[in-house]
Amino acid sequence: MGADASKVKQLIDKKGSGELDYKLASALVNNLPKKLSAAGKKLLESIPQGKPVTVEAIFKAFEGVKVDIRNVSAAIKKSEASSGPKLDFTADEVKKSAEIEAMAERPKGRPTPEQAAALKKQKGAKSVFYQAVRQRLKLEKKEWSDKKIQKSIDAFKKSLEEGKDVKKAAIILEPPPGTRDFYPREYAVQRWLFSKMRSVGVAFGFQEYDAPVLEHAELYKRKAGEEITQQMYNFIDKEGAEVTLRPEMTPTLARMVLRQMDEAGEIRDLLPLKWFSIPQCWRFETTQRGRKREHYQWNMDIVGIKGVAAELELLAAITTFFKSLGITSKDVGIKINSRKVLGAIVQAAGVPKDMFAPVCVIIDKLDKIGPECVTAELLEKQVPKESASMILKAMECKSIQQLADLCEGKVDMGAVEELKSLFNDAKSYGFSDFLIFDASVVRGLAYYTGIVFECFDRRGELRLYGSQKEVPCVGFGFGDCVIVELLKELKLMPKVLHDTRRQVDFVVAPFNSALFGPACSVAGLLREGGFTVDMLQEPQKKVAKAFSYADRAGAKRIVLVAPSEWENKSVTVKDLRVEGLSAHDKAKNKGEIIPLTELVDRMKKDMS
Repeated sequence: MGADASKVKQLIDKKGSGELDYKLASALVNNLPKKLSAAGKKLLESIPQGKPVTVEAIFKAFEGVKVDIRNVSAAIKKSEASSGPKLDFTADEVKKSAEIEAMAERPKGRPTPEQAAALKKQKGAKSVFYQAVRQRLKLEKKEWSDKKIQKSIDAFKKSLEEGKDVKKAAIILEPPPGTRDFYPREYAVQRWLFSKMRSVGVAFGFQEYDAPVLEHAELYKRKAGEEITQQMYNFIDKEGAEVTLRPEMTPTLARMVLRQMDEAGEIRDLLPLKWFSIPQCWRFETTQRGRKREHYQWNMDIVGIKGVAAELELLAAITTFFKSLGITSKDVGIKINSRKVLGAIVQAAGVPKDMFAPVCVIIDKLDKIGPECVTAELLEKQVPKESASMILKAMECKSIQQLADLCEGKVDMGAVEELKSLFNDAKSYGFSDFLIFDASVVRGLAYYTGIVFECFDRRGELRLYGSQKEVPCVGFGFGDCVIVELLKELKLMPKVLHDTRRQVDFVVAPFNSALFGPACSVAGLLREGGFTVDMLQEPQKKVAKAFSYADRAGAKRIVLVAPSEWENKSVTVKDLRVEGLSAHDKAKNKGEIIPLTELVDRMKKDMS
């Protein structure tokens, strides 16, 4: 063979079984040099496909051909890679892998404390996930490292996308990570929640507006360091424009208001503008309780009013909304602060005015990363240590009076007086029991300038936000996800589900298939009369089954279209609102026979 035969045999027959799997032997032959490969292929042609190939037969095929042990070694490695065990991952494993990868992204430079915490959490999730995969597939960790498993998952996903995988993976039935399906049950709850929001908006004299979900990406490129620019679902469209799915509504509101201005800068509309919207917003961020990558956010904004009157109106709207849901001041509170006061304090501490927004971004992290990390980040921004200490001292104030004492003689007291006025007027408005002063509420976005507020769940970590913006404009926004979580937390969801259950006025049930057409005409007659009507699509031999369907459909009455009554142009109507009766007992109730000519008028009278 031109090489030590025993070494070649040891390389080929690692298990010492004396034979090779046909697939592995074929892969080995295909990866050998040309002459060896040709000899090996002749051998394989003489062996039925799928049957093992003996090592002796391989040696015999290579007789007279020079063999370089390095070529054999390289061929074996390639063949093992191409014919080695192919991992078959489940749809859930593919999805879980993507979710873990989305938990954190390694930054180019030194990670912030938040990023470091996210990376640590991601590392732990990866370790648990890969171990679970190894257990399911019975893999040894020394042969299948975390990195090797992830590479296999990536290759598996790629093969699915390219249609190369023989065994097609099951269709992923879950929506993309961080998004939601709304089945009729969930959609009814959402519509109920939105109706509460709209009712409050209309009751307070606001007008509803909307805008495209696709926005100019430039609208969101504000001050450096804001997370929102890193979380956008943005892309270049086919015309070369840089666009994004809106991550929030405020920049769109600003754009629309600016379009209303004339050349002199005056708004061509009745001031103040009082607008509300319930837009769908998109942010690529880590999903958690009350926070998704898509959500609907209720926004209420007042444009054109200076002072705290607009803030009072919006705070009154929020508390009215909470009360309409059965949520009280014992369940939630509203933390109040003023960016105007903070700005004065920061300026008095010797921080340049153009550094105010970046400083706010850092201070807004106080409850997440703690005072030591905040101080460290402020020092990185060249804020003097004494100034950082003064800013944090202001954040620790527990009352407006304590803040006023700290500001006395150092800053303009006008902003402090505004805060005092807001709390006093809230007593007159009747919602002061919801309000709490909290100097640490800052909000990190650059357009917040005056009063800022943050609603919180007194039992947990759910939050809603609102703030004043320049123009003057004041508004708030919070998502549907967090409200639903709050309703669950407060055990109010059963009542919501009951109030939003499926309901119709009538179910029309034909006695047999021959009467399906007449039943359709009865349904049409009732709908023209303004009633909601469901049709029993398949006639039931047993009347009790028709009643059971009507019960599940939430019908108040059932209309039976039977042969004898239909001959007399009449139908039988039975009331299903009798409490405590089963579908079988309700079926025994004879009901009332009503002529078609009187049906609509009678039902309007009976159901009024």
